Amino acid sequence: MKRALRWAGAILLVLLIAVLAAFLWYRQSSLPLHQGEVVVRGLGAAVQIQRDAHAVPTIRAASEADALFGLGFLHAQERLWQMDFNRRIAQGRLAELVGASGLDIDRMTRTLGLSAAAARLLDAMDADTRRLLDAYVAGVNAALAARTGPLPPEFLLTGAPAPAPWTAADSMGWAMLMAVDLGQDWRDELARLRLAARFTLDEINDLRPPPGDNAVVPTADYPALYRLMGLFDAAGAAPSAAAPVPATPAGADRIAAAPLLADAAALTTLPALAGLGVGESLGSNAWVVSGRLSASGKPLLANDPHLALTTPSIWCLAHLDAPGLKVSGATLPGLPWVMLGRNARVAWGATSFHGDGADLYIERLHPTDPSQYQTPTGWARFDERVETLKVRGGSDVALTVRSTRHGPVLSGVAGIDDRLLPARRHVLALRWAVLDPGDRTLAALRALNRAGSSAEAQRALHGWSLTQQWFVFADVDGKIGMQAAGRFPRRAAAGDLHGVAPAPGWDARHDWEGLVPGEALPQVTDPAAGWLVSANHDTVPAGYAPRLGHDYALPFRAQRIEQLLAARPRHDLSSMQAIQTDIRSLAAPALVAALGTALGSAQPQTEAGRLLLARLRQWDGMMAVQAPEPLLFHALQRKLREAVFGDDLGELAATSALRGEPTQPLIHVFSGRARARDWCDRRDSARSETCAQIVAEAIDETAAELTRDSGRDVLGLRWGDAHVARLEHRPLSQVAALRGLFEHRLVVGGDTHSPAVAAPSQRLPAPFTAIHGAGVRLAFDLAGDGGWVLSTGQSGHPLSDFYGDQAELWQQRRSLPVSSTARGNVLTLQPLSR
Repeated sequence: MKRALRWAGAILLVLLIAVLAAFLWYRQSSLPLHQGEVVVRGLGAAVQIQRDAHAVPTIRAASEADALFGLGFLHAQERLWQMDFNRRIAQGRLAELVGASGLDIDRMTRTLGLSAAAARLLDAMDADTRRLLDAYVAGVNAALAARTGPLPPEFLLTGAPAPAPWTAADSMGWAMLMAVDLGQDWRDELARLRLAARFTLDEINDLRPPPGDNAVVPTADYPALYRLMGLFDAAGAAPSAAAPVPATPAGADRIAAAPLLADAAALTTLPALAGLGVGESLGSNAWVVSGRLSASGKPLLANDPHLALTTPSIWCLAHLDAPGLKVSGATLPGLPWVMLGRNARVAWGATSFHGDGADLYIERLHPTDPSQYQTPTGWARFDERVETLKVRGGSDVALTVRSTRHGPVLSGVAGIDDRLLPARRHVLALRWAVLDPGDRTLAALRALNRAGSSAEAQRALHGWSLTQQWFVFADVDGKIGMQAAGRFPRRAAAGDLHGVAPAPGWDARHDWEGLVPGEALPQVTDPAAGWLVSANHDTVPAGYAPRLGHDYALPFRAQRIEQLLAARPRHDLSSMQAIQTDIRSLAAPALVAALGTALGSAQPQTEAGRLLLARLRQWDGMMAVQAPEPLLFHALQRKLREAVFGDDLGELAATSALRGEPTQPLIHVFSGRARARDWCDRRDSARSETCAQIVAEAIDETAAELTRDSGRDVLGLRWGDAHVARLEHRPLSQVAALRGLFEHRLVVGGDTHSPAVAAPSQRLPAPFTAIHGAGVRLAFDLAGDGGWVLSTGQSGHPLSDFYGDQAELWQQRRSLPVSSTARGNVLTLQPLSR
């Protein structure tokens, strides 16, 4: 028996050693090569990739094409899974990997025709830009060809095949996917259409009030119009439909139960991803300060784009050094050049404009021939094509995609079903400026990377059209400015909906009359204040026409940034970075003040409730990790949202009816500005509630729930206990057994409206988890250095030392110097001799 036990122990020890040895071999052989020499095809001369202590590369080359080749090589080395997964989404091939749960996203991307749109972008590209894009693509494929070890672990765990060669169309497909992410405007129209089934125009404007002190955009009474069109019956419900949209295949809405994704059966239980990357808290900060207000005497620029928090970050830092191209900043794996950064003479950053570059059209179907729809000149046939969606672990799904003169029909995808529009009577089509031909965005990006002055940067941006942005810029000569960029429609003056809500597609008054030329878009240079700030709020100069948007972000972040800029006579890099990481929200005191107005002399009934109210009234809105007030505030805001609007919205409460978190509509209700109905009087109770009662009871209930659930009193609560940034890995965060190995979770301060954005999800079961924030922070002094930091790290390989080595710096609101002196190993790419 003893001998048997000894043998068993020895065998177990050998097995453990073998497993450990296999793991160490796999880790070492699958990690990207950071030093040595690799011979590759497609280079004109040798390229050096020298990484610093955080694997941030300096790519030195003898030509711009070779530098972009090196960038492509680096991206494929460090972010192979990320690039391949994003390519799948853009191509509408996610279900091939994750099963039926990917069908909703595949339907959307196929319906929009992103692959065809990417091909059109390539067809319109000038020869020089295409040559340089091809050099980048060649670098990606050289890295694929140079791999000798196993693929990163995501490929093994999901069973994904080895990535196919990268193409220029793949790069442009990723660019199109970013345009989808950043174009939220048509979703606002869709929300208003849903609300119109139940509410009047004035009530909708109460539920979705304009940002800040902006006036409501005057429109026709579209809820009444929709009823006249027969979209809704007298009670506000859509008329009964004939044929329902095919249901999502079984299993598409279930969360993965399998511990590992070792087979197709486990993959088919993955839930659909929440959107394509951004969601309801899309935004960014960017500002620029004149040299007369800086310690160095040269301008300062800061930028932190806020998108979905992911592991790895969608950004990758790099220096490119070649003749005519010496630039540093944040790059997007899959695309050439630096997106946000600086060269020797110019720095630039960008934020989403939150403009309106898309319209939904209600298309009327022929009463007896559903293959036709009505136009201003008669009936026309839909353009149709059939797409085949392959589903892992299931049968292929045929998707019939229809298009009208306006664009693709979205009915049946994007959450648009027969409960919204009656079948065989109307469908919704999308007119999206991004789908128009003639894009020059990559050429504009190249010109921006090479710009020698602010004037050159502005001229470059006139060609930017794929996304709507505000760019801020500065140069070493002291010029600062802001430039709007992107495609903005000119809507007919006779139209009376102005892109606010879906329009009748057969009425020519609602058609576009072309696009606003890039050189005619708003711009501001060298303002008297000495600074310019863009935080997705309305920054269009007064009197500018035509109207470019209406659903801008609330102004609280911009107000706080300007407050901090005004607080010092001189700024430097440290003060710019302090503003980027500031965690004070001006929205919180504004809502608390409105609650005081509503309460009047009323008070909560419980001691805990009165303590909660007293703490909020004394609070300055600082969203600190160790403070109780942020948690008290956000929990109370959620309670008030349900108490005030839950009975009115019903099932719509689970949609984007209130456009993310409810700060603005609640302020309007409790300050007395929302007057279309008595929102505080609940329709699901027999009594007549006042706003004072609603607020007092919500405070008591919030205090009771927080203290009961936590076992602490009000003062023992902490924001950091609930507010954790979840940097999601796609798709392995959906698998409980793997989540902790692939994603990052960091306790952070801030919220949606603080400059340091860490926007709560608003969704149960973890409503305070931060899911949107800055994937990268950049700050530059045109006199010299700058600072930057990623939310994760340079590498996308989970076993790399650089997978999350910047996460703690990001969490602690610190940065790395751009011009790091700590240089690491050198990888040399040598051209294959001819």
